[in-house]
Amino acid sequence: MSLYVMADLHLSSDRSKSMEVFGARWADYMEKIRKNWCAVVEDGDTVIVPGDISWGLKLEDTADDFRFLEALPGEKIIGKGNHDFWWSTQKKTEEFWERIGVRSARLLSNNAFLREGVVIAGTRGWFLDEEQQRTVGDVDYRKIINREVVRLRMSLDAAVKLQKTEAPQAPIGVFLHFPPVWGGFVCREILDCLHEYGVRSCWFGHIHGAYSSPSAWTYEGITFRNCAADYLNFAPMPVCADSF
Repeated sequence: MSLYVMADLHLSSDRSKSMEVFGARWADYMEKIRKNWCAVVEDGDTVIVPGDISWGLKLEDTADDFRFLEALPGEKIIGKGNHDFWWSTQKKTEEFWERIGVRSARLLSNNAFLREGVVIAGTRGWFLDEEQQRTVGDVDYRKIINREVVRLRMSLDAAVKLQKTEAPQAPIGVFLHFPPVWGGFVCREILDCLHEYGVRSCWFGHIHGAYSSPSAWTYEGITFRNCAADYLNFAPMPVCADSF
């Protein structure tokens, strides 16, 4: 059994949203996701999806998109992205999945998972910096960052508990939607939290079109990897021992 990651699926089963504004690589992207996923992922494997899952605005609007995911092999551990407006409580989401026949999805929300010798933690994070928010209305950047740090701490606390009780040698991998380090920007609050818990490996999505950027780099002893679907050419990335 194997562990993979791929963020930013941006599913739109009814084709009401087009991702081709982000470049030609996005042409027929859902078929690319299906084909490339099925080429590498097998039943019993796990795929972490750190955010921007579906364009659905409400949970009920995501039914076809989650059925699309359900038809793909493997377990899916779902994190939140900035476009996941459908995101609801764990109870409501799991009840909805049960109604529509989704059995293979799990929410990564204030919790952690142990899969294939890796303890999986994470949260959404927030925009790169205040100038790049591009949100409607007034948004309290500091309040949202602080809230995301609280959520990350809850997830990491759960990860540490899993380490102690089930897998003392298992490394913690953190899976965020937004990069805490990108170009000249550093989200100090998120980065300090990663340092506090001794995290050395972090995956992120959200960044589209940066195909010439390095696949991995290290900042302050933490290795960061872009796992946005278009960056990976829509093929899930293995999370293996040399990632830590």
